[in-house]
Amino acid sequence: MVGLWRRIRLDSASNIRTWKFSWPTSRSRNRMHSDSKREALRHLLATVAYRGAVAIADAPENFAEFRVHNETRTPGELLAHIGDLLEGSLYLCQGELVYLTSSPLPWAEEVDRFSSAIKQLDSYLSSKSEIACPVEKLIQGPIGDALTHVGQIVMLRRIAGKPVQSGGYFEAEIVPGESSRIR
Repeated sequence: MVGLWRRIRLDSASNIRTWKFSWPTSRSRNRMHSDSKREALRHLLATVAYRGAVAIADAPENFAEFRVHNETRTPGELLAHIGDLLEGSLYLCQGELVYLTSSPLPWAEEVDRFSSAIKQLDSYLSSKSEIACPVEKLIQGPIGDALTHVGQIVMLRRIAGKPVQSGGYFEAEIVPGESSRIR
């Protein structure tokens, strides 16, 4: 199934490109299982929040600028990109395709942005507002990408000599809407 895209704005002065879209679906088919899909997406988002919190907890000083190679992203750049993906996901839910390319903020501010983006997206998903694109596209696109980048931050922690302290993810109590552990 192909979405119908209509370009509505290109702002060359900023790092934002925006398009409006609609996704042709059968209303009855779209409603079938929509609550379970929405809850699965909320759980995946809560997983990104939980694993992200583990990845950033007690990060070493100057970790944001740690670079393994001149062509790889730093943890600060990765966290900024994750923020872009999460904020962009909210736009997708509302019917806009927005490409964000933010420069990294200081680490503590990026952590706050990550937390805020998780909470805003989860708030939208927990509401009765319609999700304008297929949930599967959010999972295979920006939310899956965010989870991948969280794993990269975990890997960089180990390379930087300060591996994360985590228990088993399978046993973790991950609950949608409870992202207060991010810090």
